[in-house]
Amino acid sequence: MMHIEILINDTIITPPVRAAHSDVGALAEFTGFVRGEEAGRPISALVYEAYQPMAETVMRRLLTELAAAHPCNSVRVQHRIGIIRVGEAAIHIAVHAKHRAPAFALLAAFMDRLKQDVPIWKTDTFSA
Repeated sequence: MMHIEILINDTIITPPVRAAHSDVGALAEFTGFVRGEEAGRPISALVYEAYQPMAETVMRRLLTELAAAHPCNSVRVQHRIGIIRVGEAAIHIAVHAKHRAPAFALLAAFMDRLKQDVPIWKTDTFSA
């Protein structure tokens, strides 16, 4: 059974220090940053909102489903909500696995599904 940790909050993302485990041979990570442009227009920040209980439930379900096809040891997802300025991280995902292939596959599949299935919304804050 894969260990899943999900954090949805307004805390600045700082990836945790990781201790080595004897059964982990790979760590795949993704950090998504707020770009200075959205839809061809300059922005100063994005505002993220979430229906938090449902977002956590959907994320956990997706990760459990994906782990059946891509067995991994653990995954940690941190998604910020609130105002996130350009250059700051909006999401960080860390996947630990015995081998790199399932770690990469789970991470990529989760990011694809996150955007379409999880109730988290962003609003642009356009620069003047």
